[in-house]
Amino acid sequence: MKKDTTNLSVGGYLFYTEKDAQIARAEVQKIEYLEERIDYSAPDTIRYIYEKAIHERIFKTPVGLGYLKQLRDFLLSQPGMEPSGIMDIPLYIAYDGELRERTEPARSRIAPSKKKDTEKMRFTISAFLNGLLILAVICMFYISYRSEQPNIVNYERALTDKYASWEQELTQREQMIREKEKELKIGE
Repeated sequence: MKKDTTNLSVGGYLFYTEKDAQIARAEVQKIEYLEERIDYSAPDTIRYIYEKAIHERIFKTPVGLGYLKQLRDFLLSQPGMEPSGIMDIPLYIAYDGELRERTEPARSRIAPSKKKDTEKMRFTISAFLNGLLILAVICMFYISYRSEQPNIVNYERALTDKYASWEQELTQREQMIREKEKELKIGE
């Protein structure tokens, strides 16, 4: 049984999966959108778009990469543009017979032993920072508990103390009033 490839063909390329073909169709739409709005009389703008598309990995399929190549060729044809001043188009697919996608360019890949060391260092830093955060939270609770101002930690104690002092003050005033009444012989 032969596979139907009509839905897998985009821009002269026959893709392996429908998902890849959909990505390529989306890239065609992006290219059409850019072409409607792009001003080829401003090479600096073209260069900005070109570099932004590379940094944000807007184009991943051969369709989009072909468009980036067109933009690069246009920039190289401009007077004063040096090939060394224009970014190369990074490829994120290995072409050694195995299909696998890299998540980063080859020049920034890390050796496995260094990768383990980096992961261990990240874990150590993460554990240290978590310890500091826990210590900070404990300190905040301690400060809140010892504070004279009512807060969520010590509100009951603060309110009890406040009402107790009012009650004591009222009792003292009441005692003074009774003493004055006795002196004046009121209420007998």
